[in-house]
Amino acid sequence: MTPTAQELLRTTTALLAADPAANPLVPRIADGRARLRTVAVLALEQCHVIPADRRSFRHLAQRSTEAKDPESAAFFEALADGESLAEERLAPLLDACAVDEAERLTYEPQAGCQAYPAYVAWLALNGEPVDVVLALTANFASWGRCCAAIARALRERHGFSGEACGFFDLFAEPAPDLDRQALTAVQAGLDRGSVTAAHLHHGRLVQSYEAMFWETLAHADETAGDR
Repeated sequence: MTPTAQELLRTTTALLAADPAANPLVPRIADGRARLRTVAVLALEQCHVIPADRRSFRHLAQRSTEAKDPESAAFFEALADGESLAEERLAPLLDACAVDEAERLTYEPQAGCQAYPAYVAWLALNGEPVDVVLALTANFASWGRCCAAIARALRERHGFSGEACGFFDLFAEPAPDLDRQALTAVQAGLDRGSVTAAHLHHGRLVQSYEAMFWETLAHADETAGDR
């Protein structure tokens, strides 16, 4: 029996869920062991991740429209708009972390942190759009939990303002409109028969590349005192 969109989203998210305890960095931030500089580096990496993901989402929206899949197109357009909002919220975070404009312009991104947007770009070129909807939606649940923990730690341990935590709050807060768009896109894909088993393959890689993002930052945080 073919699952409903809600069932497929729920089972995919459960299958791909990351173990919060396995994250090498977020617990360090939460309990105060991580340096604030590591949060600054996270924000600097996001200065590169966000525009790359936004372009990928715009391309996915265009491909969806050309494939007569308006439901997926709407989902990806919403994601692209969300990246623009996230970019606006990065500036107060960088200011709170004492990152000046010169460093923002000269910072060299790390390969382990940029693997995620590189794979999203691959998906933008090669993935079936509705499969990408499933893969990304499953990943957002893990990312959102991490952002919530970091925002809480920055407020409690560093006295960051709501504005300074706005970047993390954006992803930590529920997004019912986006959830509805994902549900609509997946249901339309099921009705057309365009959902493939590749959504799990894509999802596992997306989760692995996000794990690489955290591992790269954690390694830098742990070895900072050795240099």
